[in-house]
Amino acid sequence: MPSLPYNDDFFEVPEEIQSENTEIAETSKKGYQLLKENRFDEAVECFIQILEKDKENNYALVGMGDSARKQGRFKEAADYYRRCLVFHPGNSYALFGLADCYKALNQFQKAIEIWEQYLLHDNTNITVLTRVADAYRKVHDFRKSKAIYHRVLELNPDNHYALIGLGHLHYDFKEYKEALSYWQRMVELEGDNVDIRVLTAIGNCYRKLKHFDKGIPYFEKALEKEPENFYALFGIADCYRGVGKQNMSLVYWNKILEKDPKNKVILTRAGDAYRNMGDYDKAVEYYQNALNIEFDIYAVLGLAVIARQQGKYEEAIASLRSLLQNDPKNYRIYIELAQTYLMNNQRQQAIDVLTEFQHMGIKNPIIQEALAKLTGKA
Repeated sequence: MPSLPYNDDFFEVPEEIQSENTEIAETSKKGYQLLKENRFDEAVECFIQILEKDKENNYALVGMGDSARKQGRFKEAADYYRRCLVFHPGNSYALFGLADCYKALNQFQKAIEIWEQYLLHDNTNITVLTRVADAYRKVHDFRKSKAIYHRVLELNPDNHYALIGLGHLHYDFKEYKEALSYWQRMVELEGDNVDIRVLTAIGNCYRKLKHFDKGIPYFEKALEKEPENFYALFGIADCYRGVGKQNMSLVYWNKILEKDPKNKVILTRAGDAYRNMGDYDKAVEYYQNALNIEFDIYAVLGLAVIARQQGKYEEAIASLRSLLQNDPKNYRIYIELAQTYLMNNQRQQAIDVLTEFQHMGIKNPIIQEALAKLTGKA
């Protein structure tokens, strides 16, 4: 799930330039103004003019870095920022820009190191603090990330980026109730203007908690904002599946397929819905369409379940046994295989296949409960 963007204030004219009245300062101000207007080529011309006169000029080097970074050329931008820092080691604009380049290049540890250099001189800069917290989240350092986000909230109790970041942090660590509290605060603050990603994030928390009925309203609100949003369509379809309304889930699975007819995951989900509704012909059609794209274990599993429900036990057993060769640790295959053996009056084989799973040393409560029932130890 994507994070919300941070405000980017790196393209403001550095304050130091404002007080200077030299030709270089005027050219710098012109360059930064052009940057703000996204007139990159003209801005670069200004900075090159300065560097021809002063190759160590910090304003021009940062300006060249900002221009490249704003156009997504992060490696090139990083080179300019590093060059500036060679001549001006404490330049905050170069530090900001370089850290953001490392972040964009997924080099989060390097980004953290640069931002922490800045925080040594100013530990109240909320822009930097939120970036550091986000980077620690990306490298899965829960403790440091959480501490820095809370530091931001001490400085600004309703800071949107900290609230969103804490939501993502707790979600990443499967603490869905905690994540909900932060994202729901965003809804309280923003009301109808809340970002669609916050709505889908809340809906996904309820999905993970299996409170499907509570997730539906948030996905509905998201779809009011963006009727074709994939995450909202997927989320609401899955919630309707979770509350047993297969016909409603199909409405949304098929909406996704209208835009992406080759999505084998969605084809399989739709096949499951048709199967659960008893429309086996339609289910087989969707499963086969998924398999025509490439092998999909859940499409084959769905076909095996249909075969079992139609009394084709040997066919179902053969399919499920072949699936175990592809995915020997998938507990669901063992459950379906055991169920097929039972329906075929092969109780011992059902016990044996569940015991086979147990022998792998994997503890699974669903397998344990099924085996206990079969062996009379429940």
